[in-house]
Amino acid sequence: MTTALAHVPPLIAADNNRSPLPATRPGDRGAARRVQLNVNGHDYDLMLEPRVTLLDALREYIGLAGTKKGCDRGQCGACTVLVDDRRINSCLALAATHEGHRIRTIEGLGGAAELHPMQAAFIEHDGFQCGYCTPGQICSAVGMLREAAADTVSAATADVRRHGPVELSDAEIRERMSGNLCRCGAYVGIVAAVRDASSRMK
Repeated sequence: MTTALAHVPPLIAADNNRSPLPATRPGDRGAARRVQLNVNGHDYDLMLEPRVTLLDALREYIGLAGTKKGCDRGQCGACTVLVDDRRINSCLALAATHEGHRIRTIEGLGGAAELHPMQAAFIEHDGFQCGYCTPGQICSAVGMLREAAADTVSAATADVRRHGPVELSDAEIRERMSGNLCRCGAYVGIVAAVRDASSRMK
């Protein structure tokens, strides 16, 4: 236990303390370059190769392990984060392309002292079992509520000609959250949590 904790990187660091990268020439495509990411309101200066994903930058370079690596192919949604308040799969995004964007992870939504309404709803409605997919589910749900409030329709929207916030029926919630998989099958609790949180956040 002590050995494992000794290798945990600091949560807020001016620069990453990783081992030196192999020597590269300035023209090399794989040469590491300085990337500044704004995550949960903090600026992080990192040295990253162009191929480093946002997911790996968050977990391996910054030390925010709340965002999970599931399929690593954009199919399960466990890695969902919010970028400028829009939900994305961070395993499919290159970190270097998100300089100048506001990135929020599960750690930036709320904490033990004050939970985000969506976090509180997931607890109250048992919207998880093992919890591995939960950070992605919660981030996705927060982004989805913003999309619904902005009058975006889905395949489950009964009348696409109507205007105003979408009425979030259970069918709408299931359709809009379909990109986030729960291997434990806690979907009943997830839908109830999202429905409850949507009424709290209006």
